[in-house]
Amino acid sequence: QVQLVESGGGSVQAGGSLRLSCAVASRYTYSSYCMGWFRQAPGKEREGVAGLDSDFGTVYADSVKDRFTISQDNAKSTLYLRMDSLKPEDTAMYYCAAEPAPESRSRVYCESRYKKKNYRYWGQGTQVTVSS
Repeated sequence: QVQLVESGGGSVQAGGSLRLSCAVASRYTYSSYCMGWFRQAPGKEREGVAGLDSDFGTVYADSVKDRFTISQDNAKSTLYLRMDSLKPEDTAMYYCAAEPAPESRSRVYCESRYKKKNYRYWGQGTQVTVSS
C-alpha cells in the first residue's frame, strides 16, 4: 500500500508561482517509483502534466514546458511540482500518482505509464486556481 497526500494548492494571479508537494508513505520499501503529476479541470479529462523516472529523467506536457518543474526529495519521500508563470488555463485539480518500478526497467517504462495514466496509486488532489 502506498499513500499519497498532495498539498500546496491555492489561488494565485496570472504570472504567479506555486509549489505543489506530494508526500509518499508506503508500508513497504520500494527502491524505485514512476511518479507523475496530472490535472483535471471541470468538464475535461484528466491530463498528464509531468512524469519522473529517477533513473531516466523527466517528461512534460507541451503546455507546461519551460514553466513547470517536477522534482523529488528521496530523503523526505516527497515529490514536487514547481509552477511558474501560471496562466488561467492551468486552473484545475492537481493529482500526484505513483507506481513501484522494477529495478531492471527500460528507459521507456515510466514514460509509457505516464502517457497511459497507468499508475496504481493516486492522491486525493489539491486545487489550483489562477485568476486573470
